[in-house]
Amino acid sequence: MSDKDFPSGHDPRRSLALLWGRQEAGRRGPKQRLSTDEVVNAAIALADAEGLAALSMRRVAETIGVSPMSLYTYVPSKAELVDLMFDRALGATADPDDAVEGWRAKLAFIARQRWALVERHPWFLDLPLHRPPLGPNVLRKAEVLMSALDGAGLAGQDISLVAEALQNYVTGAQQSARDARDAELQSGITDEQWIALLRPVLEEHFDAATYPALARLGEARQKAPVSRSERTARFEFGLQRVLDGLEAYIRERHP
Repeated sequence: MSDKDFPSGHDPRRSLALLWGRQEAGRRGPKQRLSTDEVVNAAIALADAEGLAALSMRRVAETIGVSPMSLYTYVPSKAELVDLMFDRALGATADPDDAVEGWRAKLAFIARQRWALVERHPWFLDLPLHRPPLGPNVLRKAEVLMSALDGAGLAGQDISLVAEALQNYVTGAQQSARDARDAELQSGITDEQWIALLRPVLEEHFDAATYPALARLGEARQKAPVSRSERTARFEFGLQRVLDGLEAYIRERHP
């Protein structure tokens, strides 16, 4: 089972009506004195600071200085609030402009923006990405991604496969980076300190002749500890290799 938050009983049509501005917010509580945008921004700030698990209607209400009941005049429930947060956070990422030429450069630009998005909002990975709320920003970003591949000469299904391959790489790299950060936060020690702690036991049982490749890797890691900048560099390395593969695939389809 996934630990992502799939709200039970959530009707996505309510989120769509809010996202597209075609439904008034809930009617319970006193007259509104804030905007829905302010509520969403406060929820995003709370999730940034404490994680999605800390997010509740009561906590958001406390943050913006209203009663929990009055919060329902802006959004019907936490499920719709999270959908609004998703669309808002994604919409804040930049799109490639006319100065970014070619499908490869455009895909690289989009991938880096998505990487930076999760650096700013780690909780984004806790949301179910398979069925995102189809709000205006989500659809706009999908349009930008698909349009970036217009000049590659691919059919519709091929474009979908290429976009999915890129998204899967970015999401996997983001999850790996977050796992590394979480391990350090929860343990209170860095990866290098963790290895140093285990090194005496490893040296007692580890035979470099049996594991020569691992021995070389260990020496290299000691010279270049994995830092935040190093994780970004590794993301960039993987991104370029994925784009190399996609470029080969496009050439094969359209020599």
